[in-house]
Amino acid sequence: MSAAPVLVGYTANEAGADALAAANRIATAAGAPLEVVMVLPSEARNSSVPADAGYERFLREQSRSWLAEASGCLGTEVATKLHLRYAESYAEGLIAAAHEFGAKLIVVGTAGGGILGRARIGSVANELLHSSDVPVLLAPSGARAATTQGVTRITAAVGTRPGADALLESAIRLARATGAPLRLLSLVPIDLPAGLDAELAALTSTVHAEDVLDEARRALPDGVDASVETAAGASIEAAVRALDWHPGEVVLVGSSRLAAPRHLFLGSTAAKMLRELPVPMIVVPRTTRTT
Repeated sequence: MSAAPVLVGYTANEAGADALAAANRIATAAGAPLEVVMVLPSEARNSSVPADAGYERFLREQSRSWLAEASGCLGTEVATKLHLRYAESYAEGLIAAAHEFGAKLIVVGTAGGGILGRARIGSVANELLHSSDVPVLLAPSGARAATTQGVTRITAAVGTRPGADALLESAIRLARATGAPLRLLSLVPIDLPAGLDAELAALTSTVHAEDVLDEARRALPDGVDASVETAAGASIEAAVRALDWHPGEVVLVGSSRLAAPRHLFLGSTAAKMLRELPVPMIVVPRTTRTT
């Protein structure tokens, strides 16, 4: 059975190039096809204003030209298809396209004006990260310049709150698909309620981390390594800055408990991590473990 497609929301700018590069790395590592999608404003977006047929034709032709240029940057390692879609919003069009193609990941770039190597959430990413029922990867600024091929390591930021099981399952699936080692990052010491006894917090962190590691090792095939690391720092941001990050690494985080079932909602912990991460982050929908 072939791997599910990776879908990238492409725009003809630096953010689009970053998204395309990150999506290509994931697709290459997982042996998955790549669906490159440009979303144009819906032709029915405003029925009170007559459509300019000439402008719409120009936009369509220009978009096809941009898609062709994007395809030329990808090489031949990944099976790629190019698509134009119309929707009321860019995010809505990407989610609909993901459903249409059976994609298991939507990749978008960061907003303009961000720090090189970091992600800054723009309007499209913000809408996706608070509504999509498909995992979303946000490519940091400058991802297009990365020389690392494939995925060198997967880090899953695991806690004890509801939804942690779905995150672990997604991380294991990605590790199996790419063959990349899995690092489980325990956020328990930082993510526990304020005022909890320090010794109890440390004990809880150690026991939880080892339990999760055992589960991951049982699920991973031979040859795929798994390790655990406990976050240390006065804050999430400090902990992220103190960790080492591989150039070809990908981070997975779960959705907030405020998320609707099977949908994304970027929580405060993940948002704090995102501001400091130099590597792509995938946000996984809040859902229960699947069979």
